[in-house]
Order: sequence, then structure tokens, then C-alpha cells
Amino acid sequence: MFVKISVVVAIAALVNAAPAPIKHVLHEERSTPSSNWVKGARIEKNAVIPMRIGLTQTNLEKGYDYLMEVSDPQSEKFGKHWSPQEVHDMFAPEEETVANIKEWLTDFGIHGGRIVHSENKGWVAVDVTVEEAEELLQAEFYEHEHQSSPKVRVGCDKYHVPEHLAPHIDYITPGIKLTPVVKRTLNTKRGSPWAAKAPLRVEVEDVPSSLVNCSTQMTPACIKVLYSIPDATKATPGNSLGLYQQGSYFAESDVDAFFASYATNVPQGTFPINASIDGGSYSVPASSAGNSGEANIDIEMTTSLIYPQTVTLYQTDDDIYEPEEVATINVFNTFLDALDGSYCTYTSNDETGDDPKYDAVYPHNVPGGYTGQLECGVYTPTKVISASYGQAEADLPAPYVIRQCNEFMKLGLQGHSILFASGDYGVASFPEDIGTAGTSGCLGTAGQIFNPQYPSGCPYVTSVGGSQLQANGTVYDPETVMQDNLGGSAVNFSSSGGFSNYFPRPTYQDGHVETYFHRAHLTYPYYSELNVDTNTTTGIYNRIGRGYPDVSANGAHFPSYLNGTLYHFYGSSLASPLFASVLTLINEERAAIGKGTVGFVNPTLYRNDDVLNDVSLGNNLGCGTEGFHAVEGWDPATGLGTPNYPKMLALFLSLP
Repeated sequence: MFVKISVVVAIAALVNAAPAPIKHVLHEERSTPSSNWVKGARIEKNAVIPMRIGLTQTNLEKGYDYLMEVSDPQSEKFGKHWSPQEVHDMFAPEEETVANIKEWLTDFGIHGGRIVHSENKGWVAVDVTVEEAEELLQAEFYEHEHQSSPKVRVGCDKYHVPEHLAPHIDYITPGIKLTPVVKRTLNTKRGSPWAAKAPLRVEVEDVPSSLVNCSTQMTPACIKVLYSIPDATKATPGNSLGLYQQGSYFAESDVDAFFASYATNVPQGTFPINASIDGGSYSVPASSAGNSGEANIDIEMTTSLIYPQTVTLYQTDDDIYEPEEVATINVFNTFLDALDGSYCTYTSNDETGDDPKYDAVYPHNVPGGYTGQLECGVYTPTKVISASYGQAEADLPAPYVIRQCNEFMKLGLQGHSILFASGDYGVASFPEDIGTAGTSGCLGTAGQIFNPQYPSGCPYVTSVGGSQLQANGTVYDPETVMQDNLGGSAVNFSSSGGFSNYFPRPTYQDGHVETYFHRAHLTYPYYSELNVDTNTTTGIYNRIGRGYPDVSANGAHFPSYLNGTLYHFYGSSLASPLFASVLTLINEERAAIGKGTVGFVNPTLYRNDDVLNDVSLGNNLGCGTEGFHAVEGWDPATGLGTPNYPKMLALFLSLP
């Protein structure tokens, strides 16, 4: 009896000494069930899941203002770009936050040895059982099956966190985002331009023979005359032009064949600097399936315009991940890891580091996989980077893309120009996108809502749309919106443009977008809401979203060899490296007079839109509509217009 009473007393003492229960609050909740995913069975309690707790960064709300200070030509701080360390110090999470998160986990009963935190305290990670996760987060985890594919994901409808920690936690994964059990593997390449056999010559009077066929064969000679671009002569150290590639490799024989035919000033064997990331391959034989044309064209376009300046090729992800990743819903994360070591681990806007739901995970312990550690901060980014890749915003949750967008802001603060192709399906996405209604590439249950593209919706990048010469037109005639019927799934192949559903309109666009609405007299129903529920809205485009593209360049009839055969390629994926080449040439001239790089160019171009060639002909199609028509001034088909090199050069040389 004495022993029993003693135990009861001891337990009572422990109970009396126990702290008050922690009050939990709802942190995230799925607003409506996904139209494509059906919730199934609960996950087994003893299953182990990797939990990541993203910690809120500081000062991100000031990022836009900081970037405008160094990018707006009317600012006293224009061109005074930040160092990488200044950027890191400004946005790093508070140090005490990670200690509070760890205390929460250890008080719950998780041993400190199981908890991992990054050096910059951007995230906390711990492997937990489903039972632990459900109790810790007051949540229930289920399997979810896709309605039109065999894919399975796991996640919860809502979860909770301690009230005192909620302001410090951006996002916890797994959570309301559905985690794929396996990665999706589609056979559609986001960035690939479309190809056609070489066209017949069309004779035009009063045009030099080298330019007579530019409307059907847009050679470097045509481009230089079209945009008044001089032959390049400079190769300033540190001014290499960067090209992002994922899932497409170049063939040396095809590139050499192009230079021999269309850019004889470039010596044979002139290939880009190899900046492989996480086991990315450099080149492949011309007969390889990996030689899709994208890498060839980007290299040929840029080198033919900027040589003797070099091109740096960022080939991202190993041979196993790379083709899968570019065909699914991941781009850019491991690329950004390699440019900024802290990006590997820091958190902003609900995302932390590489997300195993969407990103490649290294070491990749499969035959042929890259078995080294994830490469973080291994490259100093080039001053201009072009990426001919993208996807629908709706393919990824807003927090995921906002985190990437903030990284582009940080690169802009450091003086880098980041350009992305706007896309090639007008106001829709590519037809095979399983995040859309059927094969329409459009949002909503009826497939009628315009489907904005990412990263073009990010206000910290320069989105480049596509233009082209009119049928039988010359380089001396006005251009029109890139829009062709290429057959198959590319019947409406046209320059992508529209308004973001995730990002609000930046102030540098305000006047131009409002003027567009006044001039365009749009009759489409619209909504004015970010993160709109496309299953219930009655509008088809977002009136308050960031408009894109910002600018455009020719994206049609570019000749290139593919496994030794001459084709002609189409796409805004041609336009982005073209515009990037123009900025690189301008950086060369600024360097020659002791000035820094142009950096984030959007504010300067929107304040000085007369340095671009306005495109006011044509429209981009999609979602059962004519899309957006080009008008005088900015429009969501070709942006502010195409390059006028002499005017752009004079403007940027006049700036500090």
C-alpha cells in the first residue's frame, strides 16, 4: 500500500508540475477540394515522412522597394547594386526563431539528435512517423489519387501549429500541398520550340540578297538588321552570357554546322563554358534523343550575336532527373541552389530549400544518377541569364513560386538581369498540362479561364514574348505578334501573355497596364483577386495581376540543324536569348566606359518605352478566344515591344 500510494503521489506531483497545454491555431487549410485529386485512405500510422518546417525570413516585404532603389533610373541609388553578403544579411531569419522551433519539437518528445537545422537557420527538418506528425500538427494525412492518371499523392486538408510560433513559420511540409509518391513523367518539353522543314525561298524586290528571305528564315544577319545590332567586338571579363538548360543538350556537330552556314565569324569548335549543376551533362551526339534543338538554338542565337564574348551553359540535373524534371512541375530550384548557397536552405513564403515533392534530391542513388551532394553556391551567376523554360503558375502552389521569385529579386539587387521566355500558347498553357481542364491548357471546370505562366508572372524578371515578320514582310516592315498554326497540339501557337494569378501588378507597370485597358476595350469578364478559385469564378482573366510579357523579340523561322537536317524553329524560347544578347552587348559598352551592369531593366524600360519598337499588329489565342490583341504601347502579347539597339544603348550609357 505504501508503494502504491507513493507512486500515486509522485504522478500527482508530475501532473501538478506539468506546463499548461500549448494552444494551437489553424495555420493552413485547403479552401476547396482539388478538381483533379480524389482523397482516399488514411496513411499508416507507422509510415515515416520527412517533415520540413520553413522559417520566415525577415524584410522580404521591403524587397520590392530595395530593388526599385537600384533599378529605377530616377533613383539616386540607381546602379548601386548590393553584394551577396549584404543580400543575405538583410533577409536572413531571426536567430532565436530556430531555437523556439526546436524547443517545441523536443518538448513534444522528439530527441534533439533527430532534428536538423541549416547553418543559416532557414529551416528545421526532422523525420517523423505519421502518428507523430498528426499529433504534432493536429492533422490527418490521406492518400490522393489523380482522376486522369495513375499518380498518387499524400497530404492533409489542414494543420495547426502553436499560436506563439505561427508568425515564425511560413509553411510545413507535408501539409496541404499534395506530395507525389513518384514523380510525374510526361513527354512534353516546356521550353522546346517547334520545328518545321526548311521553307522555299520567296523573292522580294529592293532587299539585299542576304535579307530577302527573312520572313521565312530569320538568320543572324536578319536579326542584326531588324534590330540595328552591330557586329560584336568586345569580350569583357566577367560578362559571359548565361543560358539555363534542363532536359535538352546540344550537339557540337549541329552547332558547328550552323556557324558554318549562318555565322561564319564564329570559329568552328566555339562552344559554351561548361557550368554543370548536380551532374548535368554537357553535350550529346547529334543522333541522341537528348538533342531536341532547344540547347542548340540558344547557343547559336547568343553566340552569333555576342561573339567574341563567351556563353556559359548551366546544364541542370543529372541524366535521370533532367528529362523527368523538365517534363513535370519542377524548374529552377536546383539551378538557384548552385547560384546562391543559402537558397539551398532558407525559407520564404512557405517554402524551404528544395522540396522533395517537386525537386530533384541529391545524392541520387540510382544507376546513372549524380551521387554527389547537392551543389550549393558553386557558381557566381553571370550578369545576364536567359531561360527558355517555364510552366503554368497553377502547376505549383503560390508559396513555392513566390520563394523563387524572391530569389530573382535578390539577384536583381546584385545587378543581374534575369530573362524568361513568356511561353507559346497564347493565353493558355501547353495542352498536355495535367493541371488544366482536359487538353485545353486552360483553367476552370469548363476550360475557359486564361492560364498565366510562371516565371513570367514574377515581377522581378524580364518576360520576353515572341514577335515575327508579317507574311512576305521584310526586316524593314513592322513586326506582328508571333502566331502560327503549326498543326497538331500547336494549332494556336502564339506568344504567351496575360496577367498573373499569384503576383499583383508592380507599380512600374501601373500606367502602361491601365492605358492598355483603356485602349483595348476588352469585353471578357474578369476577376480582381489573387489566388482565385478557378472552379467558381465567373471571370476569365485577372484584372489586378502582374502583366506579362515585358518586352518581345522575333521568335519565328529560326534556321537550325537537328541531327544534320535543317529545320526552322519557332517559339518565345528564341526571343529570350535574343533579348539577353542585346543586354549583354549593352553591358559590354557600359563596361568599356567604367560603368556597371544594367541589372534589372524593367523599371528603366517602362519609364523609357520609346527605346523599343512597338508592336501593334496581331493577337495571341487560346481558351476559345482571340486572347489579347496588340495595341499601341504595352500589351499582354508583345509587352513594350522589340529591341531598338541604338536607342537602348544610348539610354543605358546615359545612366550612372
